[in-house]
Amino acid sequence: MTLPDTLFYLFAALTLGCAFLVVANPFSRNPVTSAMFLVLTIVSLAVQILVYAGAVMVLFLFVIMLLDLKAEERRRFNVFALVLGCASVAGLLAILAKTIHDSDAGAGLQPALSGETRNLGLDLFTKGQFLLPFEVVSLLLLVAMVGVILLSKRELK
Repeated sequence: MTLPDTLFYLFAALTLGCAFLVVANPFSRNPVTSAMFLVLTIVSLAVQILVYAGAVMVLFLFVIMLLDLKAEERRRFNVFALVLGCASVAGLLAILAKTIHDSDAGAGLQPALSGETRNLGLDLFTKGQFLLPFEVVSLLLLVAMVGVILLSKRELK
């Protein structure tokens, strides 16, 4: 195994571990701790660290500081809703896996080894093979918006 392969697997394991700790943090129930694990996830992905990590963290910390999360921490979990939510996520993952398996995304493509962004732009915006990643990102953003709306909604008395 070469050094790039070793580094790839090391950073992949670091990314998965930190991403898990963002969602299910056993160390603390404080959302700021989860936000810091999100920074580690983004850093381990090395996706434009200065731009994305800084912007995303400012956004998350701004939202966390504005919301009254003490009331959310006292809230109890509904077991039926939790089981139904897990079943829904499993169903959506099964549909996503079947869609990815049945699609021929990237079939027959030859890598363009030039350093120009023109080819990348043409592939992204003229061919339909990159439609699935854009749809997944749009769904993730939609879920994030709904989550923020639900967290910011005050209990009506």
